[in-house]
Amino acid sequence: MVADTHPDLTDDPWQGDPRVEAYFGTAWPAVRGFHLLLAQEGVLRGLIGPRELDRLWSRHLLNSAAVVQFLPETGRIIDLGSGAGLPGIVVAAMRPDAEVVLLEPMERRTDWLSEVAELLSLDNVVVRRARAEDVHGELTADAVTARAVAALDKLYAWSMPLLRPGGVLVALKGGRAEEEIQAALKAARKQRVEAVEVLVAPTIPGVDETRVVRAVRKPA
Repeated sequence: MVADTHPDLTDDPWQGDPRVEAYFGTAWPAVRGFHLLLAQEGVLRGLIGPRELDRLWSRHLLNSAAVVQFLPETGRIIDLGSGAGLPGIVVAAMRPDAEVVLLEPMERRTDWLSEVAELLSLDNVVVRRARAEDVHGELTADAVTARAVAALDKLYAWSMPLLRPGGVLVALKGGRAEEEIQAALKAARKQRVEAVEVLVAPTIPGVDETRVVRAVRKPA
């Protein structure tokens, strides 16, 4: 586990707020360690911008955690384009009984993800250097997550072949989620999407609610 030797690395207003620790519960040690790693190394390694340091909790970690309520507690979850590990690392910390596959095509990012998983003792994490289409027909999941990866039409094409029938795509989206759904209707039909909905996911008071698109793959 990462030692908490630099408790005040940023001016994030949520730093040290006991409600954040309470929200994460048993996942807190791992999520706190992940925050420290991002604060120490994220900008240096080109994973986050310098302006993000003071909003790691509200904009990134709590935002990522908001999707967990829509994910299964067991089975396999694939995080597309994991990048810095948002939401994949947070999901793995909060869903310890699920296998979480972090799918990322860039080597420097997969190196980072492997280091983070090892340092945080996240034994349920599998890091794969690949694009989604590279593992079509090889990996099957109960759920797929995506954050700031692509528009829905592309996400459908990448994620639906990875999902078992009845599996779900859970994508973090912004204020134009409904517009994206409408723009991707043709792709949804082509990729056997059965149902799509926009869900609002709060975390703690004072943090902006997260908007999530949940799409279900049609049963066989």
